Amino acid sequence: MKLILDLDTGIDDALALAYALASPEAELIGITGTFGNVPMEQGIANDLELLELFGRPDVPVFRGIDHPSWSESFTVMPASGRFHGTNGTGDVAIPHVEGSTPATLSGMPAVDFIIDAVRANEPDDLMIVPTGASTNIAAALKAAPDIVGKARITMMGGALTQPGNVTPFAEANIAQDPEASAALVMSGARITMIGLDVTTQVKLTREQAEEFRATGTAAGAFLADMLAYYIDATETSEPYSAPGCNLHDPLAVAAALDPALVSTFACDIAVDVDGAGRGRTIGDPKRVGCPSGRVKVALSVDAERFVDRFMERTLDLVRRGC
Repeated sequence: MKLILDLDTGIDDALALAYALASPEAELIGITGTFGNVPMEQGIANDLELLELFGRPDVPVFRGIDHPSWSESFTVMPASGRFHGTNGTGDVAIPHVEGSTPATLSGMPAVDFIIDAVRANEPDDLMIVPTGASTNIAAALKAAPDIVGKARITMMGGALTQPGNVTPFAEANIAQDPEASAALVMSGARITMIGLDVTTQVKLTREQAEEFRATGTAAGAFLADMLAYYIDATETSEPYSAPGCNLHDPLAVAAALDPALVSTFACDIAVDVDGAGRGRTIGDPKRVGCPSGRVKVALSVDAERFVDRFMERTLDLVRRGC
């Protein structure tokens, strides 16, 4: 399956990218940059360096919209800084591998790339996986209404049965641009929401993180150090939760490639854009009587199978010489 990853490249986005590159059934045709865990330009810089590290400089990277639809500027939320560090990778430098080929930034805007890709592919051949703000995807669907019926989206964001992680109501990606998320879920596109309902069920332990270091590679040491930061931040912020860190964004990529990893519930979602509940994802009362059937929410996950697959694939990627 062809994939477009729409990333705000912090730690779990970097892990999602590694998982996509390590998956034999995936053809990553492009990365579109957005804002969230870090400013968009920092995220793009991370994407380019990670592609070089993982030996995939052929994957094009596209500059997206660098601010939410409701503002002319963007500031990283304090919670994002705590979880991802200043540079998005836990303040761990992405290593340069001697003799590697640099990845390059495309001159085409991300929104144009998304539109062209959806038009050029059959619906079942392309999946868009946004793991940050919904801004780029919503802008593409608005600019090209003809792609709405073809677009397939597996998004990391939202929560239906769980509280938010940046407010009592809102999950971080939705909170970055609730207006864009509201437009996206109301667009009529086929969407699977991989939210906190399932991503909080998948954990990576310290012992598993150290398996990357044991590969003896530069990429393995980088991933182990980055994961150590992420686990520390998670356990400090969520002392009531199981040890380890959540694999939010990698689960969205995995579910896009293998929908059987999750069980879903058909539910047309609305996003609150006003008041204390701003950013909340909830069933849309206006569509209960005439559901579209085009939006599904993941409510359970085969966590053990996913984590085992994540470790197997990403370790193999690292051992191949990164």
